[in-house]
Amino acid sequence: MKILLFGRGAIATVHGWALERAGHDVEFYVRPGRASAYGEAVDLDLLDARKRVWGQRVVQAWPVRYREQLAPGHDYDLIVLSVPHHRLPEAAAFLAPRIGNATVLVFGNIWAEPLTAIGALPVEQVAWGFPLAGGGFGEDGVLRGTLLPGVVFGTLDGPPTERERATRRVFREAGFRVREKRDFRGWLWRHFVVNAGLHAQGVRRGTLSDLPGATADLREALLTGRELLPVLEARGVDPRRGTLGLRAPTCLTAPALAWMTAHVPLVRRSFEAQRDPGAEEPRAVCRDALAEARRLGIAVPRLEALEASAGPAVRGDAPAPPRNRATGS
Repeated sequence: MKILLFGRGAIATVHGWALERAGHDVEFYVRPGRASAYGEAVDLDLLDARKRVWGQRVVQAWPVRYREQLAPGHDYDLIVLSVPHHRLPEAAAFLAPRIGNATVLVFGNIWAEPLTAIGALPVEQVAWGFPLAGGGFGEDGVLRGTLLPGVVFGTLDGPPTERERATRRVFREAGFRVREKRDFRGWLWRHFVVNAGLHAQGVRRGTLSDLPGATADLREALLTGRELLPVLEARGVDPRRGTLGLRAPTCLTAPALAWMTAHVPLVRRSFEAQRDPGAEEPRAVCRDALAEARRLGIAVPRLEALEASAGPAVRGDAPAPPRNRATGS
């Protein structure tokens, strides 16, 4: 299968590497001028857990191919669209007139109504998924990350289409276990709420890399997510499904999470790789979760306190920080 990864973000890159190793023809679309800046290879330092529980370490310079133009007549079978949630509408608008006959896998966080977020992309050519991987590019240009054995797929309404089934097969054949979620919209929003809690503490501390083992910070992350559960309910999502970690007593969950982030290598590395204090996505997650709570008239004191302390960076009225080269945008 001929596959195009949209951008050279950390998630797109680690999955592109796995898909190419499975025999697929993989390229990256990047903005004009970026290919020469990126160079001919990506330096990888990964823990790949698809075959080993604790992960097999992979250290290599992976040669990659880029393209800076995308015409509607291309012959890609699959386009993997894995971008920060606040850049999804922009990316979808770019792809819509250039989609050709490809299936577009929307592969990441979504907080808006999914069909609204993809704009003019033809829904019959869209598949929905979520990566269970993490990582980031360091100042030395090395991509340090984890590749977990599973990938989440789902549908908004009805059973998977043939395009969606074909997309699942691509990942299965690359060694991933496919986890199916029937109410994918609700699953995405629950996951976003959990992320908002973690990112709020990452913004407060400077980066997510400071959270492993930090029981007090992780307790606050869980409580921040808990405050957002009424937002899910107001959106028509059952706040009790899949949120036991947020609803359980934090005297139990916070120490357990602290131990896991400190001692499980796959989890610890996912946090420690998030070292960029200027990363825009964590602030956008907090900002958008807070904005939705306010729109619905729901008090979320911890996010409100973060906005007061972090100021313009969370409110969104400051200039955007320089884009991290990990985003590929």
